[in-house]
Amino acid sequence: MKFVVHEHHAMRLHYDFRLEIAGVFKSWAVPKGPSMNPSDKRLAVMVDDHPLEYGEFEGIIPEGQYGAGPVLIWDSGEFQPEGDSESTLKKGRLSFTLRGKKLKGNFALILMKGRGGGKDWLLIKGQDSFAKEDWEIKQELTPAKRKQLTERVPPCQTS
Repeated sequence: MKFVVHEHHAMRLHYDFRLEIAGVFKSWAVPKGPSMNPSDKRLAVMVDDHPLEYGEFEGIIPEGQYGAGPVLIWDSGEFQPEGDSESTLKKGRLSFTLRGKKLKGNFALILMKGRGGGKDWLLIKGQDSFAKEDWEIKQELTPAKRKQLTERVPPCQTS
């Protein structure tokens, strides 16, 4: 199964963390972005599912559209859940391994009970050989990259 992380420069910069589960991308908005440091507990707010076609999306979402602004793929690769991802997600704890260009190793998404109406999760890097205590996220959107992006409506939006 696949995962993708979009760097999304909407009203505020955030990272859209997406895991292929049950034929869609289950998606979370991560304001500070994912981390390879196990000490970092990143807020991950669950948002609507996205179609798998969204995994290839890069472009500038036009003004007037939901999420207007530049979107680019920050990382992508393979996602391997521990156990059945649908049932563990419903229980509020999903453990998994990522094999991406930047994100590697064990991670967990843990539901924050009693907060955010069931939408607030924590994204945490597991302690493994890929962990980096001095991790700092680096934006991919440069002026040169922005010039390469075209205005596009994402495949999950129809209006």
